[in-house]
Amino acid sequence: MPDPLHAVSPLDGRYADRLDPLREYASEAALVAARVRVEVEYLLALADHEAVALSLSPAERDDLRAVVAEFDDEDARLVKRIETEGYDDYAATNHDVKAVEYFLRERTTVPEEWIHFGLTSEDVNNLAYRLLVRGAVREVLVPELRAVRDELADLAREHRGTPMLARTHGQPATPTTFGKETAVYAARLGRAVGRTEAAVDDLTGKVGGATGTLAAHHAAYPETDWRAFAREFVAGFDLRYAGLTTQVNPCDDLAALFDAVDGANAVLTDLDRDAWLYVSEGYLRQRASEGETGSSTMPHKVNPIDFENGEGNLAVAAARLDVLADRLPTSRLQRDLSDSTVKRTIGVALGHAYLGYRKTRAGLEGVAPDAEAMREDLRAHPEVLTEAVQTVLRREGHADAYERVKTLTRGRTVDLAGLRAAIRDLAVDEAVREELLALAPESYTGLADETVDDLDDTTD
Repeated sequence: MPDPLHAVSPLDGRYADRLDPLREYASEAALVAARVRVEVEYLLALADHEAVALSLSPAERDDLRAVVAEFDDEDARLVKRIETEGYDDYAATNHDVKAVEYFLRERTTVPEEWIHFGLTSEDVNNLAYRLLVRGAVREVLVPELRAVRDELADLAREHRGTPMLARTHGQPATPTTFGKETAVYAARLGRAVGRTEAAVDDLTGKVGGATGTLAAHHAAYPETDWRAFAREFVAGFDLRYAGLTTQVNPCDDLAALFDAVDGANAVLTDLDRDAWLYVSEGYLRQRASEGETGSSTMPHKVNPIDFENGEGNLAVAAARLDVLADRLPTSRLQRDLSDSTVKRTIGVALGHAYLGYRKTRAGLEGVAPDAEAMREDLRAHPEVLTEAVQTVLRREGHADAYERVKTLTRGRTVDLAGLRAAIRDLAVDEAVREELLALAPESYTGLADETVDDLDDTTD
């Protein structure tokens, strides 16, 4: 790795130490290794096909598998050298997959004519990319999303009954509980994770040759059922077989996955913004970190930087994911290379998403709800009880209840004493009057605490 101080991207500069879990799936070395794996598995599959004149001894098979298992940075550098500079008798290929083919000629004893037999580069690349994307999402992104979801669920259950003023259009509205509002995000995120996992399970793979017809394979061995071979080969990677393709696997499956990840990111962006506002209102108290500086000039500051950083990284990820989902499914006629450079930014999109998840979780772990601050704010806004007043009056047959209460309260400063005085003047049964006088902002939360139990029905 170059000195992070000279990195062009913050992913390999400022945030380099936080992205190690993704390097196994999103780096150039990982992509080269995945291509090698596909080529090796293809050779083994060919050798297992009785119609093909390729025979591999058990020792040769072990050697091939060792090339994959022991593939390291030096091997990756050799592949890149073959591609960009040339090596031994090989001139620079200026072709990444062809470089892998020549690498395998150097590292194995397999007859050279069988390496990459009948394949086009996309047969290798489409499988390699999906193996890497699947690993990145399953092993890195989804566990971090689940950790955020669990943090939210814990907060929701702990504070299910903590009353809090709600706001619609930024204005005081019917009270809720902090736990219920947090549970909404936990439930949304759980569903988003479910959609993401379903999209991962729906990833496809193709082996169809230069134009998706398996023409070269058929020309060499016309009696062989190459479609069955391709189907079985792709299934060996636990991918769905795509039999109808051009030269390229159209990437509709990747687009669906990136859309699903983007959906999860949208939930967390919404959460980051609301959490920022709760901090601003004093509903969430931040824990100050020893030695941390909040402002270069204001010593007292403890800023919600994790939520802000999370929001910013998720915005970058959203932009990248939108480009990927929009661009990858399109190709001029059978094939053009405009998607190739776009695919190389997949790691950038997933990297910023991962940073966003980590920062959001850090933000949640660094705050604590201030129940008393929430209660004080509720007591300062007794006008939120007018919904209950007019609804009870409607129950009692007062068709003009809404209009009467609106005239008394809309746009006016209302205190609890004044509201209760107005209730005492109402022409209602005494029992109804007492019912209305017993209303208090902090207890007018409906079934908010019970709705938290619905978390059990969301995706875990």
